[in-house]
Amino acid sequence: MRFSKWLVATTAIALSFVGAQQAAARTEPAGANAPAVDDNVALDQIIVTAEKRSENLQTTAISISVLSGQNLEDRQVYSLADLGDGAIPSLKVAPFFSRPGALIMNIRGIGVLSDSNQPARDQGVGIYVDGVYLGRPQGLGTALYDVSSIEVLKGPQGTLFGRNTEGGAVSITTKKPTGEFGLVAKAGVSNYSGYSSEMHLDLPAVAGVAIKLSGVVEGRNGWVSNPLPSASDFGEVKKRALRARALWRPTDDISVDYAYDTAFDSTTTLYQQLLARSTYPTALKTAAANIVQADRAKVASIGTSQQPSDGNTWGHRLTAEWKAMPSLTLKSITSYRDLKQGQYDNGSVATSPGVYNASGNFQGVNFGRYSLATFNQMQFSQEFQVVGELPRLKYVAGALYYREKVSDDARTFTTNTFTDAAGLNSTIINNNLVSYSAIARASKVNTTSQGVFGQATYTPPILDDALNITLGARWTRDEKVGQLYLVNGALPVVNGVAAPRNLNTSWKRTDPLVNVSYELSKASMVYAKYSTGYRSGGANSRSLVYLPFNPETATMYEIGSKNEFFDRRLRVNLAAYTGDYKDIQLDFSGQYVGRDPATGQLVTTLRTTTETINAPGAGKLRGFEADGAFAVNANLTLSASFAYNKVKIPATLNPFPQNVSGVLTQITVPIPIYQVYTPEKSGSIAMDYERPFRGLKVVAHLDGNFSDGFYVNYTDVAYDPVTRAVTIKQPKGDSSFIVNGRISLAEIPAGGGKAALSLWSRNLFNEAHVFYRTFSDLQGETGFYNEPRTFGFEVSVKM
Repeated sequence: MRFSKWLVATTAIALSFVGAQQAAARTEPAGANAPAVDDNVALDQIIVTAEKRSENLQTTAISISVLSGQNLEDRQVYSLADLGDGAIPSLKVAPFFSRPGALIMNIRGIGVLSDSNQPARDQGVGIYVDGVYLGRPQGLGTALYDVSSIEVLKGPQGTLFGRNTEGGAVSITTKKPTGEFGLVAKAGVSNYSGYSSEMHLDLPAVAGVAIKLSGVVEGRNGWVSNPLPSASDFGEVKKRALRARALWRPTDDISVDYAYDTAFDSTTTLYQQLLARSTYPTALKTAAANIVQADRAKVASIGTSQQPSDGNTWGHRLTAEWKAMPSLTLKSITSYRDLKQGQYDNGSVATSPGVYNASGNFQGVNFGRYSLATFNQMQFSQEFQVVGELPRLKYVAGALYYREKVSDDARTFTTNTFTDAAGLNSTIINNNLVSYSAIARASKVNTTSQGVFGQATYTPPILDDALNITLGARWTRDEKVGQLYLVNGALPVVNGVAAPRNLNTSWKRTDPLVNVSYELSKASMVYAKYSTGYRSGGANSRSLVYLPFNPETATMYEIGSKNEFFDRRLRVNLAAYTGDYKDIQLDFSGQYVGRDPATGQLVTTLRTTTETINAPGAGKLRGFEADGAFAVNANLTLSASFAYNKVKIPATLNPFPQNVSGVLTQITVPIPIYQVYTPEKSGSIAMDYERPFRGLKVVAHLDGNFSDGFYVNYTDVAYDPVTRAVTIKQPKGDSSFIVNGRISLAEIPAGGGKAALSLWSRNLFNEAHVFYRTFSDLQGETGFYNEPRTFGFEVSVKM
């Protein structure tokens, strides 16, 4: 019902633009402001680099979604986190629990099923910026700026992009220096005391060297107020970033591209609400009723200690390219990056242990679990590429070396205590990070990855050169050497022995690709593809015994079609896929005195411990994707995309005893597993309109993004130890329809340049939904709401 309502609203607005255009055409005199003749209308060609060379999207035989720099501006996207509203339906972006400083990235339901916020674990979606792989989910929330395009390459992408791309790859390309003077400057303000400023300066080339300087600063206050005046609100954002880039062209055939970038990303955690108290007979009593907030909160129910989580990243990249022959290019990409990320999380104060107890007397009960974690990473990568072309053969080959050192630590303590029996009032007991910062757990790991790859496309001299056959493969070796050296503030104790738990393991893997495409006409192509990919193995730093787990793999069979009609006014791209998903890395948690799930030996833990195991058997993947665009006329373009993604995971035995109605019980039957962070059905529609107006230009954009909701925990069960019956109680996030809009008056003369004035809004209709929902029969229902409406004004100048 919600989707239908917003669809009607969006359609009405679209029709109003069309009506306004027709009215303007009737009233304005012909001349400079008259619209272009429809006979010249066509969609722009989209150039992608998915196969390590520049090619037309419509002739690249894989499923790709592309957002241009203009698309990002229209949607007011300042970071990858802003793509969480569903601009690309097959791509799901979400914060790790309440922490925007680390992002979960899934494509086609593959990527993260639980927690990759650890040194010895990886994501299943690879993120690349100008060809450089970013190895950690921390730091992905930094500012996006001066972006040429974002290509989302649907997975697996194991052959050309390698490890940790079983779901696919997100390739971000920034704009190169032009060698001519140019300046783009933007500044804006928004609600929640928001501000933004952006600058891109191109300098004239000197001695063949072109230099570009780019920077951005943006931020806003939190959208859930913290009643504790001395503490930060929930949902604050502050970002700033700078990039200096130099492009040297000593000859027409040689280029050397160097870039240095640094970024600061500061956020506070999201606020987890207690949405409803449990009505189950076994439910624990909950503190005062004012803790329950059934609608999106503007003020947290309890004031608590809270500070920003600060992240700092910086790095160097050197890309050298030599066109040795007209049909042969050699390329080298060298990179070093450094990351430091703090994660200070008290967003669950209203749902933390202590808010619930059996007696109902809350006097002196402590609550508010403040988690303080730090994360450090250094990475070096070197990639070589050979890109060539013969009369009937296109090929690419290369090699990659990747090395990273990662460490993390975590500490927790309670910050609040109730001062009355009813739980109506509380006070702060711990607010000093120095006094209460004993490290509870810590780990470190060194990862080394080496790979060689090759891919070739052959066009046989038959069928009028319409048939193309592509074969490719990559060989990879991964090694991880690490150590869990602190648990509960001391050496881990396993089987009575206190000693660090060591990780020293490696894996080898070959990922093949076969792709056959056929051009039905110059504007229509069909293809069939077979490909594989994998996510590296590792170990769980939240574990007690730090057992290694193996890589997980995805094998995909995909068919697709790319089509343009009516002289490139209509574009329709379709893809359908099915495949196997094996050795899926699943997390299970427990607080127990019991046995090591691997050795059977007795172990003891005083905190919740988590083990990652590989699910037995093979899961299944299937889905369908559609992307389309239509140039209605010279002024109006409509676009739409849709994705159906379904993941089936084998039922898996939980190795830990679980708290079943207050009793520690071992579940002895495999339990069903849900796909997480992936809506089954999602879609996006957009409208772009521009028209000359009295010597200026009116530019408008409107988009609507639909999702049917997703799970965030892949299992939540009730177990009857007598009947051995397993009852699934898996809460799902709400469906949603988010509308974003922007309207600008552009081409305003300004001191030799052009200026534009813009009004924009994200979540235009202030739609509210719980995107992250959990439930416990002892506690009740909790969740995170999406961000409320934001809106602002921006002025930009281009010279």
